[in-house]
Amino acid sequence: MNSRERVIAAINHKQPDYVPMDLGGCGQTGINAGTLYALRKAYGLETHPVKICEPLQMLGTVEPDLLKKIGSDVVPLWNRGNLFGLTGAPEKRWDMGDGTPTLMPLDFEYDVLENGYTMVYPGGNRQAPYALHMPPGGSFFDNIYRSPPVDEDNLTPVEDYRENYTLKTEEDCIHWEKESKRLYEETDFAVMGVLGGMGLGDIAEIPGPFLANPKGIRDIEGWLMAHVQYPEYINAIFAYETEVALKNLEMYRQAVGDRIQVIWLSGTDFGTQCSLMQSKEIFRSLYKPYYKKVNDWVHKNTSWKTFYHSCGAVEPLIGEFIDMGMDILNPVQCSAAGMDPRKLKETYGDRIVFWGGGVDTQKVLPTGTPAEVKKQVTERLKIFSPGGGFVFATIHNILAAVPPENIMAMYEALREFRESGKR
Repeated sequence: MNSRERVIAAINHKQPDYVPMDLGGCGQTGINAGTLYALRKAYGLETHPVKICEPLQMLGTVEPDLLKKIGSDVVPLWNRGNLFGLTGAPEKRWDMGDGTPTLMPLDFEYDVLENGYTMVYPGGNRQAPYALHMPPGGSFFDNIYRSPPVDEDNLTPVEDYRENYTLKTEEDCIHWEKESKRLYEETDFAVMGVLGGMGLGDIAEIPGPFLANPKGIRDIEGWLMAHVQYPEYINAIFAYETEVALKNLEMYRQAVGDRIQVIWLSGTDFGTQCSLMQSKEIFRSLYKPYYKKVNDWVHKNTSWKTFYHSCGAVEPLIGEFIDMGMDILNPVQCSAAGMDPRKLKETYGDRIVFWGGGVDTQKVLPTGTPAEVKKQVTERLKIFSPGGGFVFATIHNILAAVPPENIMAMYEALREFRESGKR
């Protein structure tokens, strides 16, 4: 099998020739630019400024030479724009606090304050208030809450969020068509379409880091409380977001056809380390109907598999995820409450694909020894790989300052497992 065939088999719950793997296929399976730069150096690959593909988390583009070195099987079809509201090519030199040289979008506009904070303008608009910031020595950006106080007696949900969710343009469609053809015809990788559009309540998007003047309920605390206080406000926003998403999906389908195998739709987190963020009842009433509507459309009109990301202790929702038509769950946070890998595989492994779960990125990968990393990776491969339905990836992105030798040990364990012929 080639990479594309291998992934197609796995996501259809068939046993591939060996376990497929993903690094950099979307914004939740990537690697911090500083760590990527160090990893390339450790592998003896050419070092040069890292092109930033996702600036909020400072994820670096994983290039073909590294993909080949580690045996990865997936590449992303990125959108033109990002969460900063930028569409420029990654050609503007900007060095991170740890000295890592990067290339940011050409329309990236920022100031460095006297206290060392890097302050970023939304959409490169220097007439707008700062939208994001990074402290000295930081490795990713945080949102700044900028919306004015809301009149809780006169909430205007669609007006507040109309600029958040907009129709894509002809230029977007041309980009999708051109890039999908290049990735499909010039490589044998599986292609993940990173469209998004269904991040209902995603706290990375709610503050509006790409907007000049966001309005409405935007801070995380107020947003989560609104699920109980003003459910009609949340419902109206989700209904509008879904309406726009379905129109964008039709344009996307016309542009990319069957050249993608997986579509990333949402990065909304529903779990904490120990519990759900909202009750199952709130998920069923506010989220599930809209997700189901979109999943039904994708399954009726395309061959794609739907990819959703949710960190945390989400085991109580996995049955709901399956019922609403979710095909792929990421990142499979096995360290969270109730997320025992054996239980997950035994209970749900024939009905949902686990994309992730390969190694703990909170403790084992950053602070363990290479031997400890290899041990956990091998254990997870033995649990998740039988019968397909599994794509190896770390649990969320590989963060800053992770020792290169630990990452190399992870991929060494994967290589050895593949070569052993074990499933």
